[in-house]
Parts: sequence; structure tokens; C-alpha cells
Amino acid sequence: MYVGRDMTELATLTTDEWTDKELAFFHHSLQQMTQFLNSEGVSIHQEVIKEIESRGGLHRDEADYQHGTRPNYE
Repeated sequence: MYVGRDMTELATLTTDEWTDKELAFFHHSLQQMTQFLNSEGVSIHQEVIKEIESRGGLHRDEADYQHGTRPNYE
């Protein structure tokens, strides 16, 4: 379960102020609802994607015994 700032709070910030976990969670959520998004939702999702790309993608550099190489936002 995601525990963090909600979209209402994040909407007041630019995406470069979002954490990787927030980007990963909302990208996944918006991706699941793509067919239902209005133009504003599509715009927000595109901003999230651009920010993820500008950071070089969402990945962990190394795995350890508690974490894999993919970010876990739950």
C-alpha cells in the first residue's frame, strides 16, 4: 500500500520535486487508467514520464537481500 503525499499535494509541486517512489506509484496508477483519463490526466501522466526519463529511468543500482533492482513504492 502506498503511503505518501497524495495527488492533491503533489499537484502544487513540479515533478522534479517528487520522489522516485511517488513517480513510480503515480506512473503505474495513471498507466492502469490510461483509457479513462481526460486531457488533464494525460498531461500529468506525460509530465511524470518526462521526469522519469530525465532521471534516467526508475531503477536501483544494486540489489541486496532486502531489495531487488526495481523500486518498490509499496
